[in-house]
Amino acid sequence: MIDHILLDVIGAIREALEAALLEQQAVEERFQVDVFLGDVSFETSYSLPGEQNPPRVRADLSLEWPTWSQSAYRSWSIGESPAERPELVVEVALRLQRLATVPDPAVVLAALNGSVPHIAGEPLERSGPTIEQVYEADQAVPASAIEVSYQGTYRLEEGVLEDPEKIDAQVAGLARWIASGLVRLADLDLPCLPADDPEASG
Repeated sequence: MIDHILLDVIGAIREALEAALLEQQAVEERFQVDVFLGDVSFETSYSLPGEQNPPRVRADLSLEWPTWSQSAYRSWSIGESPAERPELVVEVALRLQRLATVPDPAVVLAALNGSVPHIAGEPLERSGPTIEQVYEADQAVPASAIEVSYQGTYRLEEGVLEDPEKIDAQVAGLARWIASGLVRLADLDLPCLPADDPEASG
C-alpha cells in the first residue's frame, strides 16, 4: 500500500463528503499525473442523494499537488527541513444544470448567502459565476447551467504531516458547506429540463 499524505487528504475528503450524506457521481473520479511537469491532480463529483441522471445540482471538487509540494514533502519525510510546507490547490465548483432558461446569477449567488467555504480555517476565494448553454441535436430548447467556483490553498503544517488523522477535522467543515450549498441551489424554484434517465436515482 502506498503511504502518502496526498492519499490521506483524498481519503479524508471522500469520507467527509459521504458523512455529509452526499453521493458520488458514477465514473466522475479522476487521478491524473502531468508527465511533463510532474503535477498530480485529483477530481471528483458529488450530488444530493436521490438525484436523477444527470443530477440537477452537482459539486465538483479538485485537488492539485504541484511538483514543488512533492519535493517539500519528500524533504520532510527524510528528515530535512523544507523551505516551505507542502500545500494543495483546492477548487470547489457548485453547479446548477439542466435548466430550461438562463438563470439570473444574482438569484443563484443570493441563494448561497455570500458564504465561502473554509479548509483548515482558511477561506477559499469565489470567482465570478459561469453560465453556459448546450444545444443538443434532438432538442429545440438548449439546456442552461450556472457554475460558481471557489479556489484556495490547503497548507499542510508540521502537525498534520506528523499525524494525518488531523486532516479529518480540517476538511469536515468544507464537506458540510458543500452539502449546504447544494441544498440551497436545489431549493431554487427554477424550471428544469427532464433528466436523461427519469428512473435513475442515487
